[in-house]
Amino acid sequence: MFIRQTRTNNKVTGEGYFTFRLVRGERIGGKVRQITILNLGRHFPVKQDDWPVLCSRIEALLHPQNSLLDLACSEHLERIAQRTVAQLIARAPVADTALAEGTPAVLPPTPSAADYQEVDLESLQQTQPRSVGVEHLGLHALAQLGLIQTFADLGINGAQRAAIIGNVIGRMAAPASEQATWTWLQSRSALGELLDIDYGVMSLMRLYRASDILMRHRAAIEESLFSTMQTLLALEETVTLYDLTNTYFEGEGAANPKAAYGRSKEKRTDCPLLTLGLVLDGSGFIRRSQTFAGNIAEGKTLETMLAGLNAPSGAMVIMDAGIATEANLAWLAEHGYRYLVVRRGGTRSFDETQAVAIETAGGETLRLQKTLSDDGREVFLHCHSAGREAKETAMLDRFGDAFEAGLQKIAEGLQKPRSEKRHAKVQERIGRLKEKSHGVSRHYALTVTTDDAGKTVTALSWAKQPVAGTMATHPGVYCLRSNELRWDEETLWRTYTMLTDLESVFRSLKSELGLRPVFHSTENRADGHLFITVLAYQCVQLLRTQLKAAGINDSWATLRQILAVQCRVTSSMRRRDGRTVHVRKSTVAEPALMKIYQALKINPAPGGTKKLIC
Repeated sequence: MFIRQTRTNNKVTGEGYFTFRLVRGERIGGKVRQITILNLGRHFPVKQDDWPVLCSRIEALLHPQNSLLDLACSEHLERIAQRTVAQLIARAPVADTALAEGTPAVLPPTPSAADYQEVDLESLQQTQPRSVGVEHLGLHALAQLGLIQTFADLGINGAQRAAIIGNVIGRMAAPASEQATWTWLQSRSALGELLDIDYGVMSLMRLYRASDILMRHRAAIEESLFSTMQTLLALEETVTLYDLTNTYFEGEGAANPKAAYGRSKEKRTDCPLLTLGLVLDGSGFIRRSQTFAGNIAEGKTLETMLAGLNAPSGAMVIMDAGIATEANLAWLAEHGYRYLVVRRGGTRSFDETQAVAIETAGGETLRLQKTLSDDGREVFLHCHSAGREAKETAMLDRFGDAFEAGLQKIAEGLQKPRSEKRHAKVQERIGRLKEKSHGVSRHYALTVTTDDAGKTVTALSWAKQPVAGTMATHPGVYCLRSNELRWDEETLWRTYTMLTDLESVFRSLKSELGLRPVFHSTENRADGHLFITVLAYQCVQLLRTQLKAAGINDSWATLRQILAVQCRVTSSMRRRDGRTVHVRKSTVAEPALMKIYQALKINPAPGGTKKLIC
């Protein structure tokens, strides 16, 4: 076995180049012929001086029992040898198994026929373990969503499609940066075997450029994707959920104009941020995504996101108070949308005698009171939750106790002979205390007593006076507003709770699918990182929707742990005739994994069986 360098020409352009092949010599009809075992490509990364060592190591891996001494070679050569042997097992041409001694042969797949081999069990070795469970489900989801075909229809070539698929499924299986995904594809995943792609020779830059390609076709991909999901799952476009979240940069993001310091939902005030806006269907599938500057005001993003969605007339838009500005509500009404939002500001009110009671999914009793606005164009739904009341009351008591303790400390200091008693200084201390009071200070009336000159404070007293229409007088009460006047109290409230599904989407994106942090410094690459996560979420949401229909309600993190157990492994054993048989196949699906495969009606043995005798 040796490596040969061959000059060849590109059939299209006529360009000449060298390609490298792994060949063996065989005597046929009295003459020695060179037979190509494997094409190593035109960019073979091994120096010519190292070719003999590499070939010897490949021989040792193919015939592990024949080597009496370990062959010393560099880590680089060992990695190339391991990958070459894996390719031989997976790609060697089908041949007659009765060829001459030492000739590699692939046994044709005959699942219905028995294949008996007499082997030495003590010679068994198992190598090249690679995860295959998440990869198998990821490809199943991509195929169902039509994404692979969409990429082809957009003119994305095979190598670029492989890089995109690697990015998306890598985000599902081992969420991290694109660089970490590249390492995962090369050394831990069997995705390349399922696609017949050698990720071992794919450069990191190709993965980066794959995200650039995705960004160029972002609108077309999202439109095609949601259209496919509507057909696949018979979705009804009745409710639209809209919200924003942000992620932070590892680094300054100096080359990204969207990188800006703002209010971080992860409390990462030390890092610049990037904001992701999502428009979702009521079923939890993303209709549209867009990135904004990290310090953008939430209320300014709605029109940009909803314009051009072609949502049906009268579709219901649900969003939280941060986006529900008066200008946004007016825009929704003007364009024929209905809305259901948390009211911003206003005083709290609740009349128990006019309320109806319902039971939540958690078994809690909720009381709802519906009122009409003065102009008759909106309905207000005042909601009272006993659990929320207990929580808010505890918060008020805690903050109130802390505020009173601070006042007491100031008052006691006034009695000390050397303490600062100037009126301005005492007012300054009171002001700082109010700043830290979390708003409870407005429920206290303070009296500052001074001497006759009005310059020295002699005493400080206070009395609790709760402000009407606030948390202090109506704990546990919040208000929804809508221009949908026909619905009853329960329908309004249960529809609004769909927004909690959007919060679970963000949790999945951030904790399960690697949205945070962003390691890229340029705008397009950072946007691409977020969009890859969005595509991974769409695949996960489809799988979880189908599994829920079969009674499997696990989170993606739990499903991923179940799937991660299955691997593809090569088992090598010496036959009685001295030749070695290599069998590569997936491990048997364990009961929990088999239940998932059965629910999705897919093959529990991804990749099939590959056999090589040499």
